[in-house]
Amino acid sequence: MPLLFDSLFSSVAFSHLMVDVFNSSRPVLLTYLGFTETQIGLITAIYIWASALTQPFFGWISDRMGPRWLAAGGVLWMAIFYSGAVFVPGAGGVICLIIAALGSSSFHPVGAVQAALRGRTHMAGRETTSTSLFFTAGQMGHFVGPILTGLILARLGLPALIILPVVSIPIGLALAYQLRANHPHPQPVEGDHRIRLQASIGFVAVLAVVATLQSWSQSNIINLMPKYLKDLGLSAATYGNMAGLFMGGSALGNVIGGYFGDQYTKRKVAATALLFAAFPIYIMSQIGWSPWLYLLVPLAGASTGAVHSIMVVLAQRMISGGMALASGLILGFIFSSGALGLLLITGPMAENYGFPTVLVMTTGLVLLASPIAWMLKEKIPEVGHASRRSRGSEAA
Repeated sequence: MPLLFDSLFSSVAFSHLMVDVFNSSRPVLLTYLGFTETQIGLITAIYIWASALTQPFFGWISDRMGPRWLAAGGVLWMAIFYSGAVFVPGAGGVICLIIAALGSSSFHPVGAVQAALRGRTHMAGRETTSTSLFFTAGQMGHFVGPILTGLILARLGLPALIILPVVSIPIGLALAYQLRANHPHPQPVEGDHRIRLQASIGFVAVLAVVATLQSWSQSNIINLMPKYLKDLGLSAATYGNMAGLFMGGSALGNVIGGYFGDQYTKRKVAATALLFAAFPIYIMSQIGWSPWLYLLVPLAGASTGAVHSIMVVLAQRMISGGMALASGLILGFIFSSGALGLLLITGPMAENYGFPTVLVMTTGLVLLASPIAWMLKEKIPEVGHASRRSRGSEAA
């Protein structure tokens, strides 16, 4: 695929991979340090809110001032403060970890827009596919991050995690070079910088509900499964591998969902994926530790992850004059809503009733999300240079 050989897209994608290596190492690191389910839920919620709630602000700034240092600076920021999380003991290390989340917040809305724009110009308007590839790079970071973290902690100990920041620094500097032109994101009409909502309130509400249920479902599994497996007596390498397999499956699902989202009606692709997700998640709740998890966990990741890029592209089309702002709003909402559910409900539920009960509840979340996603019928024409086939599919 030619886009993969585009230097700017590749640099953005590799940066996304590294940012989410940092993000995904958090559950394994907190589990290794001995935190309980409720404590993991609280720290995760604060971390994600620090990242999520500031994303619209960074997106708004990028729309007006250009993406260069918000994207590259985000990678370098995470490298610095993740190093603090590794070497500063106690509460100070947790604070450094939370501060590092602002680098993720700065990067994500800018990177999502760059990916969509490259899809418009290099893939004949197939922005859902290009956006899915961008998020797939991030989810590959979520795949390798827990595995690397578990292996490093099991074999080399906590200080050796400095390897991750060291690797990320040249990646961030390369992104700064690729974005040296620093062009602000394009406006829909020349000279028109006003921000307009181009979707009905009902559509916005439905998208918000689907985003909440999908994010909550993924958050339950990725944040609580390592602690569950540790309590069953498994090693850091094993629960790191399982967390990685879930996000590896999510990465694959993102590519599949992005491809079919450009070929067929996005709402039907999302509804089908969420319905399919119920099967592996429910089976996981019934079997405990089993080698079958090596198949079921990535299947659960793939079916829930297939919806992600579809939601982001739908959100980008909702707001005229603020593409990065729209990206920041939807990504911030996705991340924060999942963290809220984890903190208030499923973290305490796992501690009191066990992780299998959380999985049964998660099955209900995706079953509820599926018919609601079917209601995501766009009322607005597609923007950019979208293909005729994709335009026609959204009217279906």
